Amino acid sequence: MNKNEITTLFSNFNQLNALIIGDVMIDSYYFGKVDRISPEAPVPVVAVEKKENRLGGAANVALNIQALGATPILCSVIGSDSDSILFDELISKSNLSNAGIIKSEHRITTVKTRVIGNKHQVLRVDSENDTPLSTQDNNQLFERITSLIDTNKIDVVIFEDYDKGVITAELIEQVVAFCNKKNIPTTVDPKKRNFSAYKNVTLFKPNLKELKEGLNINIPANDITAIQKAVEELNKKQPNQITFITLSEHGVYISDNTKQYHLPAHLRNISDVSGAGDTVISVASLCLALNQPIQLIAEISNLAGGLVCEKVGVVPIDKDVLLSETVTQLI
Repeated sequence: MNKNEITTLFSNFNQLNALIIGDVMIDSYYFGKVDRISPEAPVPVVAVEKKENRLGGAANVALNIQALGATPILCSVIGSDSDSILFDELISKSNLSNAGIIKSEHRITTVKTRVIGNKHQVLRVDSENDTPLSTQDNNQLFERITSLIDTNKIDVVIFEDYDKGVITAELIEQVVAFCNKKNIPTTVDPKKRNFSAYKNVTLFKPNLKELKEGLNINIPANDITAIQKAVEELNKKQPNQITFITLSEHGVYISDNTKQYHLPAHLRNISDVSGAGDTVISVASLCLALNQPIQLIAEISNLAGGLVCEKVGVVPIDKDVLLSETVTQLI
């Protein structure tokens, strides 16, 4: 691609609407300095200088979609609790729609609290309920999803699964069948619990750990031949159109059953890998919605994932930086 073609591609992101289904959460941060060990236990003492709350999980995918210029529609189930009020405030502050958010008396709102000392994470505390949705909540969520798809132009549906219970095997089957009938591409960032439930989706993006757990195999990240064989085994069990494996410092691997590519990682000053998968699936989904070839999908997504790892905490991609990096690396 030349510079004009890349610029046009990024500009075309602005025309897209992406519906995101998954586990949303609040990422709460305590930032501070560490200069001593606690006298009470052999742990660092973080002198807090700043507190911050951010949208996380599937909501971070929505923020990435928004940062890339597209319009996100977020669908999830949260609790009917005090943290849900904070979630509402964060949604409003981020100019995101809450049309797909359902509040349930049977759940709590997930909060991940990270303590950052000297720019490195020293502790994380999770408040969550990861049991699967009740049948009532599952049906209500599916009805909300289909209603939003019927009343909006949806260019891609993204499953952002954090194993917190919002995405069930039943919901996956229902939504994928519904989207396939409407010729809407589906993309997946899976976790262990529902790994084998994702069948007949357009793009399936596990990381290597998830691939190994899903297939119950052990392969090294630098053995591309073994990864290729694992993907072939996966496709026999779960027929999906495109398989996209992120390999951390070993780059990415992508295959559509006729072509496959392994792209090495770009050298980065890694500060925090939190949220990188959210960015990768966001970029890949928008490129897919614009019918880009799988090699380009992998190349741009690989660049995006590396860029956000240079930032501390969960942050969405900077579209202008990604565009500049893409032009530099691909031309």
